[in-house]
Amino acid sequence: MARRFQRFGETAPTATGEINISPLIDVVFILLIFFIVTTVFVEETGVEIDKPRAATQQDLEKNSILVGVTSAGQVFYGGREIGIAGVRSTVARLIRQEPMPVIIQADSESPTETTVAVLDEAKLAGAEKVYVSTIND
Repeated sequence: MARRFQRFGETAPTATGEINISPLIDVVFILLIFFIVTTVFVEETGVEIDKPRAATQQDLEKNSILVGVTSAGQVFYGGREIGIAGVRSTVARLIRQEPMPVIIQADSESPTETTVAVLDEAKLAGAEKVYVSTIND
């Protein structure tokens, strides 16, 4: 191919120093969508609970059913009061979707009778693993 000579006064085309960031933005959005879809959201009980202390403690799975028992004996799930009678239906519905453990977050001042009743209802609903949440010393 023949080489062209520049004429006097004409300038050669110069490359601009711009970087096309459109593909980078696409990749960032794809990563963001991936992390949003794969994140496990833990549903809290919705009430403040002062957990009892225990000498032994173990970490449990993040994907679990959290049931709260207040010092007044009220039973909560997902920020609403379900009562002892609502524990069995709530747990049965949730473990039907995916088997997971039930964690009872009982206040240290809550009646033992209420905590045991919630534990029994969770077992009767079909939960294989039921735990009581504590604070490690």
